[in-house]
Amino acid sequence: MAAARPLASVRLVVLQYTLLAPMPLHLTTPLIESDAYGRPGQATWLKMEALQPCGSFKLRGVGHACEVLAGRGARRLLSSSGGNAGLAVAWAGRRLGLPVTVVVPETTLAHPKALIAQQGAEVIVHGSSWQEANDHLQQLRGPDDAFVHPFDDPLLWQGHATMIDEVAAQGLRPDAVVLSVGGGGLLSGVVQGLQAQGWHDVPVVAVETTGAASLAAALQAGELVTLPAITSVATSLGARRVAEQALACARAHPVQAVQVSDAQAVQACLRFADDHRVVVEPACGAALAVAMERPLPVLQQARRLLVIVCGGVCTPHADLRRLAAALAGG
Repeated sequence: MAAARPLASVRLVVLQYTLLAPMPLHLTTPLIESDAYGRPGQATWLKMEALQPCGSFKLRGVGHACEVLAGRGARRLLSSSGGNAGLAVAWAGRRLGLPVTVVVPETTLAHPKALIAQQGAEVIVHGSSWQEANDHLQQLRGPDDAFVHPFDDPLLWQGHATMIDEVAAQGLRPDAVVLSVGGGGLLSGVVQGLQAQGWHDVPVVAVETTGAASLAAALQAGELVTLPAITSVATSLGARRVAEQALACARAHPVQAVQVSDAQAVQACLRFADDHRVVVEPACGAALAVAMERPLPVLQQARRLLVIVCGGVCTPHADLRRLAAALAGG
């Protein structure tokens, strides 16, 4: 019989493995029950992605993508988002020791540009839309550069799927999931995570604001649709054309699309700040508004409702109040 291995050696091996094992850039976020949004016999659980270091769920997918791309030899990271995705790339690049260039459209406000620059990224302003900014960025791309798409990349979806892994590990099997949809990266990742858990019957309610509803348009048409313009104040939902993967997920998984007004989304942000002391963007407020009101039968029947609080840092609280006043006056 072989001699038993000394316990001290086992501890040393475990310690060495812990030190050498790569740590993801994103955090395991809290899953909390909301007394404010629950109903008798119906609990509402909040997956607090707004508490990621750069303020949104984007860090999961972006961080994963940046780590993989760095491992493949990328020498610089490129992003064409002036919002939360751009900030996540800048944050990840700084931690990975890689330079970052972010091209933002002229419509990007000073606050998100300052946040991106604060992480040491080069910020270039070009074009009147994300598409024009993205086209310019592609012209800057060199052989050692890696482009991190804001929402349409399998690496992103793999990263976003980990939030469902965490929900399962935290002991919750939801009866329904509510989330916001812009380009569809979050939806694609959440559906991937649900199916990986074997939760094929858990419906997803995908929320958009009127004026940025590219998923709803695609579902109605039965094919991808490019919106003529984005007219919503929820600019983080402003993808004129949803990712093909998002439409595929909506066909392969029980997904219901619903829309809320800008006013509903902004008011939900203000209420959430009062109820949970966390500021989120109108893009996130869209999902919160639906979670608060439960307008669909699938939500009214859910005993355990999971809401992805996706966050966002581009609309400070003072701006939310100004938007609320403007929308009420309009």
